[in-house]
Amino acid sequence: MIMRYGFYIDTSACSGCKTCQVACKDKNDLEGGLLWRKVIEIEGGNWKSNGDSWVELPFGYYVSLSCNHCESPVCVEVCPTKAMHIEEHGIVLVDHEKCMGCEYCTWACPYDAPKIDKTLNKMSKCDFCHDRIISGKKPVCVESCPMRALEFANLDELKEKYGSGEDIYPLPDRKITNPAIIIKPHKDSVKAESCKVKISNREEI
Repeated sequence: MIMRYGFYIDTSACSGCKTCQVACKDKNDLEGGLLWRKVIEIEGGNWKSNGDSWVELPFGYYVSLSCNHCESPVCVEVCPTKAMHIEEHGIVLVDHEKCMGCEYCTWACPYDAPKIDKTLNKMSKCDFCHDRIISGKKPVCVESCPMRALEFANLDELKEKYGSGEDIYPLPDRKITNPAIIIKPHKDSVKAESCKVKISNREEI
């Protein structure tokens, strides 16, 4: 069996500081508005009767997310030129020699991970810091996180340590693509199933 790399994402520890996002942009010299890692801000709440008055019960949490290097990536499936492809250790990469910037991969991806690089007119995305992995280092997003909310390792090792994880709002059912991520839910993520909830920074991401 081929070893797959993966991310462990502890949403209970994430403070939403976006250090991981900034580190990714800096390392990959990404143009303004182009994000390979995004920090999704979730907010919601409900009202509770308190006798003669009503009390608001707000909640919020953050999810740091990039390409999940899925076992069954739909971006690879729909790419007409085969520019999107799976490399060693399950890493999904873009071959710019083949990419024509059609954005089919973006439309198909349930995580909205591939993004158009308007300077190159090619698709771009997280590559697990492939160059750093080769030299025995971890992705910059992991090393930069001050809350240690991100971890990177052999996916089987992460599953053995943390279990298979859970799907939380706003992530889709993992059965669609079998992403290489394990999510530790924030304590308030269960409220998203029964309360009004939204992504508050949708325009940013």
